[in-house]
Amino acid sequence: MIQIDDAGSGSLIGGTCIGVLRKETMEYYYEIIPIELYRDSAFNEKKYLDYVVIIVSNLLKKLNVDTTEEIQICRGYMFDNLRKWLSRENYNYLSCKIEEPLQSIIESTFENYCLSLGLFKNYIRFNKYPFHFHTILKWVYADYEKRKDLCKTGWKSWRKYGNLKPSIYETIALKSNIMCLKCGKEIKRNSKVKAITYISNRKTTIIIHDNC
Repeated sequence: MIQIDDAGSGSLIGGTCIGVLRKETMEYYYEIIPIELYRDSAFNEKKYLDYVVIIVSNLLKKLNVDTTEEIQICRGYMFDNLRKWLSRENYNYLSCKIEEPLQSIIESTFENYCLSLGLFKNYIRFNKYPFHFHTILKWVYADYEKRKDLCKTGWKSWRKYGNLKPSIYETIALKSNIMCLKCGKEIKRNSKVKAITYISNRKTTIIIHDNC
């Protein structure tokens, strides 16, 4: 039994993780769709869907999957072109909801990938929806010039909220247990800080160290 799933297609930052698992042996391979395919004309032409076919065809070869082996594939839009390819190649596949074990494995893979991009582990751990658009947008605006290039800039939501003009002012941190979204370290209560404020779907204020 082969499982195929994706993680990160709804995340503002990074590409999308495509993973393939053989359940009986727990052999697992993955690749990341490059972020460049989520920009400009490549995004408009949905080139990322073509890249899914390239990834999966390579991973099926690694796993020595033949056309008789059962394949379960996520029913999401990310695999629209892949389903056509699998049909042409006469693979035995079924579109369905992918559950364990691949679900947890690929989500963990994507989290580790985002950590490698600079996202903070505690920011993921303590947010109920860590990859929600506006949660990630806060992290981006905390160090905008450095982090904007990590974003899926072809998205309509990025075009709407990705080029705001925040106001920045100095203030004092009135609460404890605040994380600086630029460096990821703790901000001490009553310390001097910078506040970055912008309005997207609502007014948002980001607190960073004064020297960050």
